[in-house]
Amino acid sequence: MATITSRWRSMTAADIPVVDAIGVVVHPGFPEDIAVMENRFGLFGAGCFVADNDDKAIGYAIAHPSKIGRPAPLNTVLPALDANADCLFLHDIALTNAARGQGLGVAIVPLLKNVARTHGFAKLGLVSVNNSRAFWSAQGFEILAGDDTLKAKLATYEDDACFMVLDVG
Repeated sequence: MATITSRWRSMTAADIPVVDAIGVVVHPGFPEDIAVMENRFGLFGAGCFVADNDDKAIGYAIAHPSKIGRPAPLNTVLPALDANADCLFLHDIALTNAARGQGLGVAIVPLLKNVARTHGFAKLGLVSVNNSRAFWSAQGFEILAGDDTLKAKLATYEDDACFMVLDVG
């Protein structure tokens, strides 16, 4: 039996093409241009991670400062980070089939909590899609009911999309 050597590490600019390729495979229903990943990495590299196994990328997580309940529209390049950001927002997480079952989804949460605390945020936020609500709830995230603006934005994702928040205390 092979030893599992998967781990999260900080993303580098050189990772972006493979991160883009992973996103295309894992999230075909939510396509984003590579410019979006370059943008998020350029604006907040501290929130960008790659899951790798023996130096082969098998997943990624991209997070940046944002406002609770105000995620940027999909496939949008941000001109700058929101000066009034009040949370670290998990913009995207994608794990290939090779990454599944290794605990990488659970393992990213403490890393993101640390980034949030380091940068002065008391909360993590994300949009749950692809029937992942139960997974995020198990990690301590709670659904934010939101207002009409949030509900309209979530409607552009899919029927089960919801905004979720976690106190990082």
